[in-house]
Amino acid sequence: MTNPAAPIVYIVDDDRSVREALDDLLSSVSLRTQTFASVQEFEAAARTDAPSCLVLDVRMPGQSGIEFLAHMAERGLAVPTVMITGHGDIAMGVRAMKDGAIEFLTKPFRDQDLLDAINRGIGIDRARRAATEETRRLRELWAFLSPGERDVARLVVRGLLNKQIAAELGLSEITVKVRRGNLMRKMEARTLPDLVRAYDRIHI
Repeated sequence: MTNPAAPIVYIVDDDRSVREALDDLLSSVSLRTQTFASVQEFEAAARTDAPSCLVLDVRMPGQSGIEFLAHMAERGLAVPTVMITGHGDIAMGVRAMKDGAIEFLTKPFRDQDLLDAINRGIGIDRARRAATEETRRLRELWAFLSPGERDVARLVVRGLLNKQIAAELGLSEITVKVRRGNLMRKMEARTLPDLVRAYDRIHI
């Protein structure tokens, strides 16, 4: 039975023989795949919520891969992308990398070069997903702080001492100490740098 959380590679190429060859290659190293003949098919399809990488041909009928790549971010698609082409040049490769491709491979390419790029893409997507989940978790913790604890937190991360925070907020120093202890516990921050990193992640 296929693990729904297992990585998946999306292959978009209008050449059926290329799609089949890449599907066979990736299946041989136990990578799940989904193949599409156009970017329109890829956009319309339901995608699996799992670490992924996109292998995208540069030139296809309709919208080209290179055009699609340029607009992926604004469409909310954050899939690491490996561009492949049989008609590439240096300028096209530079454009693809500037638009966010993690690799640009000219056919015929070595199988290992493609596999290395795909594995790197899956690693990038895993890291992105982990960072997104950590930010979500920290925002949930922040939501449990009282308004007073949040006020103290904002001044703590600016480097103010308890005495200075007390003066800034018109509180007693003991009240600041209590709120500071509470917010550190609620935010699961053991040290001030932990709290600063959490605060920065939440408020990016």
